[in-house]
Amino acid sequence: MSIERPSYGFGMLQPGTTAPDFSVPDQDGNTVNLADQRGSWVLVWWYPKASTPG
Repeated sequence: MSIERPSYGFGMLQPGTTAPDFSVPDQDGNTVNLADQRGSWVLVWWYPKASTPG
């Protein structure tokens, strides 16, 4: 049995590579855009299995 992974149009980033622009909701439901953070340090942390069964 193989697991099909979704394609997001880019592969694994290499160190030093500029991240593609993306938008995500914050803990309050407000949209945060990476483009708005340019020039600042940004740390993205997520839990891949958060809110999923198992």
